[in-house]
Amino acid sequence: MNKMLTCPLILVDGSSYLYRAYHTLPLLINSAGEPTGAIYGVLNMLRSLILCHQPTHIAIIFDAKGKTFRDKLFSSYKSHRRPMPDNLRDQIEPLHKIIKALGLPLMTISGVEADDVIGTLARSAEKSGHHVLISTIDKDMAQLVTPNITLINTINNRRLGPKEVYDKYGVPPELIIDLLALMGDSSDNIPGVPNIGEKTAHAILKGIGNLKQIYRNLDKVATLSFRGAKNIAEKLKLHKDKAELSYLLATIKTDVKLNTTYDDLRIKPIETTTLYDLFSQYEFKRWLENAKNGSWLRDKKKIIQAHQSEKNNNKNMLDIAQKATDFLTTQNYKIIIDDVTLCALIASLKTAKIFAFNTHTDSLDEITGNLVGLSFAITPGLATYIPVSLDSLYVPDIVERVNYYNALEKLKPLLEDIYLLKIGQNLKYDQSLLARYGIKLQGIAFDTMIESYNLDSSHGSYDLAHLSARYLNRTAIFLKNIKRNKEYQEISHKITFKQDPICNLEAVDLILQLHLKLWPEIKKIAILKKVFTEIDMPCVPVLSRMERTGVLINRNILSKESKNLGDRLYELEKRAHKDAGELFNLYSTKQLQCILFKKQKLPVIRKNLGGAPSADKEVLTKLAAKGFQLPSIILEHRSLAKLKGSYSDKLPQMINPNTGRIHTSYHQAVTTTGRISSSNPNLQNIPIRSAEGRRIRHAFIAPQNYKILAADYSQIELRVMAHLSGDKMLIAEFNAGKDIHCATAADMFGIKLEEVSTVQRRDAKAINFGLMYGMSAFGLARQLNITHVAAQSHIDIYFARYPQVLEYTKRMHQYAFHKGYVETIEGRRMYLPDIYSRNLVRRKAAERSAINAPIQGTAADIIKRAMISIDTWLMQQKTILVRMIMQVHDELVFEVHESAIEQSTKKVREIMEADLRLTVPIVVEIGTGRNWEQAH
Repeated sequence: MNKMLTCPLILVDGSSYLYRAYHTLPLLINSAGEPTGAIYGVLNMLRSLILCHQPTHIAIIFDAKGKTFRDKLFSSYKSHRRPMPDNLRDQIEPLHKIIKALGLPLMTISGVEADDVIGTLARSAEKSGHHVLISTIDKDMAQLVTPNITLINTINNRRLGPKEVYDKYGVPPELIIDLLALMGDSSDNIPGVPNIGEKTAHAILKGIGNLKQIYRNLDKVATLSFRGAKNIAEKLKLHKDKAELSYLLATIKTDVKLNTTYDDLRIKPIETTTLYDLFSQYEFKRWLENAKNGSWLRDKKKIIQAHQSEKNNNKNMLDIAQKATDFLTTQNYKIIIDDVTLCALIASLKTAKIFAFNTHTDSLDEITGNLVGLSFAITPGLATYIPVSLDSLYVPDIVERVNYYNALEKLKPLLEDIYLLKIGQNLKYDQSLLARYGIKLQGIAFDTMIESYNLDSSHGSYDLAHLSARYLNRTAIFLKNIKRNKEYQEISHKITFKQDPICNLEAVDLILQLHLKLWPEIKKIAILKKVFTEIDMPCVPVLSRMERTGVLINRNILSKESKNLGDRLYELEKRAHKDAGELFNLYSTKQLQCILFKKQKLPVIRKNLGGAPSADKEVLTKLAAKGFQLPSIILEHRSLAKLKGSYSDKLPQMINPNTGRIHTSYHQAVTTTGRISSSNPNLQNIPIRSAEGRRIRHAFIAPQNYKILAADYSQIELRVMAHLSGDKMLIAEFNAGKDIHCATAADMFGIKLEEVSTVQRRDAKAINFGLMYGMSAFGLARQLNITHVAAQSHIDIYFARYPQVLEYTKRMHQYAFHKGYVETIEGRRMYLPDIYSRNLVRRKAAERSAINAPIQGTAADIIKRAMISIDTWLMQQKTILVRMIMQVHDELVFEVHESAIEQSTKKVREIMEADLRLTVPIVVEIGTGRNWEQAH
């Protein structure tokens, strides 16, 4: 194994520090009455830690506000914990300000816990050759321990490596999760298996192995030599679901998506003025002098020595050079540092006509990340890396600076050549990144992420590591078979790298090998090849352009809406407290359970795994439907809080300072049906039916002299259903231009078309779409709040009206069971592995997907084709009078100059309605306005 870098990365469990400081120290306040005890305690612990270890890189990680994915897994997770005391909560923001003023990197990531961020950073740093020291008292962290990842107890300063973990917990680090899954963890309310304590859990793990091995060998449990062994197997079998849930809850994620590099965690200079002011405000008088001279954190001599040591490590290529040497030897990878070799490479790439390439950046954000290098591969096992940024290199003055900093200028014609075919992984990112450097990437032919997604969209993960493991049996991107390489040794004396190029070299090699594995499989199926070459790959540059264009946001509108939502949330909270007769935390499951079911005696709809009455969203919705006021208030409060947090508060923070716009990220390989999704922000989730959602859309505006044009497919999925089912009545109604929902309602309720009320049309709409999604009578009854008998009657009437729709649902069930997949009209395949599941819930869900996936997938193919055709038209126009800026569900949104509204409306409708012919007309509804909402 390679020698680890000498400077450790220290990861601090800030939340652990916070609670320890609060409960250990007395209540301290300054003269202004502000609590300061927790701030003082955390800072004192941080100072001791840093003075002791003198790190150059560190991260202090705190839990973010709000729920995490574990709360979704188990509503009672940590529910027994009391809400954070107000006088502790009031200290968090000032503490964060002080930590930042100290130059210490601070992180809070929503949706996960601090543990998950720490786990991700630790594993990533270890892979890059760094030793990691995690400062915490949380026993869950023991699962992260390796020879290169060590825990340090913040109470007794004791270090825990693999041996110490075993000595303390009785199992090695790799069995910590299994131990918690069996015995549970009362501190986090992880249930574990009832009646299995620590001793029993140890005995089972030592006797059989991990959780999977235990459940494969339940018959062996009775043979183990501990009291009650004969009865434990039955308990394990009975509570398998709790064990598996507990395992998920106890597992620290190590794959959280972070836009953070190792260099981002370097300790920055202290902001002495800010720190002095903060120390003065909170009356930390004994630290004022240290704050003034910048010596609060550590001795200046030691920090200079530490940075000098790191610089020497880089100059001598201690670890990176060793790793690169090993890898270059075993894989025949090269790094170019002269013009002659660069020109030779360009000539060979031109001759090859097709090659894999990969960009190397210092960030995952294509809008703000900087290009560090490029790697190329023509033949499997061979790859070449070209550093293209002066910032990516350290070149000693004694060495003549070779003229390859203009490498991008030499590579530009190659990258822009439409006839030189490129293979990549997530080429949309590469295209957007290179566009910032004046390079129009063309010849985009093969994207391994999309190739694998086309072959099977049910896997859910299409990053390079997962694809390499799945298709190439390469489970890690690390070095093996250490040897020396003279060529690289010569290079290492001249040049060192801030970002390690080795993983980038192997990445481009893996991309090429993946393509050679995946493309032959796609070519075997002509219709699948057509989807790939005519829809998904041409969509890549379209999405890239849309992302780069972005959308304009009005901050003032969002600011007013945030205030409005804040006022409404306050009023709802007061109403909730009044209805409950006491103050309580609206987000505390335990408090809510007590008020709803013990105090107000509301009916228990369902119990959770712990046996307590469930108070999740589904239960609250049912109780609200029965007329109970408090559940209705809670639901409204949560809905508005989510809207405020996700959009009115967050969108202004996401405006790019360089462009003044928001740049969402579009994804082709997320949904199973081919639908495009978005993130940062997620445009698909902005409510369109609520007044609050519409006010958010008011903030999406057009620039001066432009208008927003919104083009929306009308009832596209119902039209696709008519085509796929061939139902004569449904086709006739669409061809006659009837309102399908009104027609359905008239038949359901036995009335004339003109007599249909708004409520009746709404119910008919729920039926039309519900049955298209395979909804049962039970589901329909719940949605419409009617009896099961009434719901079944509606379904019977519906299928009597549209009998071939019923035949279609049965046909799709049989097709999916026979083939294992269903297809869109274009031929896109959507695999349904759960169609064979013994689990009834999973199998039924797969059967519903068999009905809907071809419909939703076809609708996705239709809008993708339309986007490609519209983009082609826009590129031919070579004008900025029309810009495609958003794709949301079945809608395309444009910025159109006022002088081009009429022409654009006509052309957009023409393209969108003509791209795929169905047996019923495709109808596009188009509107314009100064903002997105007005365009509807």
